Amino acid sequence: MARRAGSADLPLHGGRVPAWLGQRMSRLGGVMAEAIVHHYGRDELLRRLAHPFWFQSFGAVMGMDWHSSGVTTSVIGALKRGLAPLSAELGVHVCGGRGKHSRRTPAELQSIGERVGLDGAALADASRMTAKVDSAAVQDGFELYLHGFIVTDDGDWTVVQQGMSGDLRQARRYHWLSEGLGSFVEEPHAAIDGRQGGAIVNLVDRRAEASRGAQLDLLRSVAPDRLAADALALEPAASPPSQAAQLALPHLVMPTHHDVRPKDVVARRLQGAIAAAAERGPTDFADLLRTPGVGARTVRALAMVAEVVHGAPCRFSDPARFSFAHGGKDRHPFPVPTRVYDQTIAVLKTAVAQAKLGQDDKLEALKRLDAEQRRLERAVEGPSVDRVIATERSRSADYG
Repeated sequence: MARRAGSADLPLHGGRVPAWLGQRMSRLGGVMAEAIVHHYGRDELLRRLAHPFWFQSFGAVMGMDWHSSGVTTSVIGALKRGLAPLSAELGVHVCGGRGKHSRRTPAELQSIGERVGLDGAALADASRMTAKVDSAAVQDGFELYLHGFIVTDDGDWTVVQQGMSGDLRQARRYHWLSEGLGSFVEEPHAAIDGRQGGAIVNLVDRRAEASRGAQLDLLRSVAPDRLAADALALEPAASPPSQAAQLALPHLVMPTHHDVRPKDVVARRLQGAIAAAAERGPTDFADLLRTPGVGARTVRALAMVAEVVHGAPCRFSDPARFSFAHGGKDRHPFPVPTRVYDQTIAVLKTAVAQAKLGQDDKLEALKRLDAEQRRLERAVEGPSVDRVIATERSRSADYG
């Protein structure tokens, strides 16, 4: 069976991604996906997209608002644009999106199936079923408005979809992973993101098997009018299940405050990245620095990108930290340093291009950079989170 991996609160946040950032997100997201596929294969990319902590960190390192529901829309959109020209080469296809784009998903899957030799009808059915389960079988008060379906040439897939509650001003993101999926109606989710908000009717929980069967028996044996009358008679005496009866999941709580605060970041991890860039970057990673204009600040951003490419799941408990790579759309924790961002893309693109030719030196250097920051964070002492933010803000003009 597919596993439930965790949950998270995502406050609703308005606004649009400006074109100058959206274009960069597409380029960076695409080349990071390429690097992951190169190192670990297509299945690993799907697994990561199905991990809610990693997904939020991926959005943050691309400069999206680190805490908000907008990460989901922007990441799916960036990957769809960034991977479109690479889909034939990588064998990874991104379908769907928000609103009208979500409704086009089955047709997109049919087209991909015809093009690469997959059962497009079965994929389209999987798309419809995941949406049905999260909109009807899991009645948690969140109305679906986004559906992203990522499929590989092997027929494996991940679904990321999101619902919103206007009353709560919150969103809930649902992750699906085809790997290990045995049933659409018994514990199919890889993860559900969103704070528990009271009783949730979850008919796909393993413990609801008897309920699913009983409901079918009732529908077969009892007249609809009689069933409705009995339900109304029972309603006053009904009580919600206890909190203990709900499925307990580790969950990431995304706060409503927009600014990044020290409590949102594991400081020693941030200090490890800073130390790896400032102290060891020029000597140990000289190959990365041959790109004109690349200095310690870009190496620090690359260290965080490298962690998203190579890091273990336990490393993504503080998604806010990854916003220190390229800032945030709304200037939190600091304005997006476009020169640094462009240099990050240039270095990573060069590394991936050379890796395709069998020259893995630059990609391996990024992997070593990730290992170096983890080594240094055990003992290094560095600036506080507030001081890093203040320094970045004071140097914003220098970084574009």
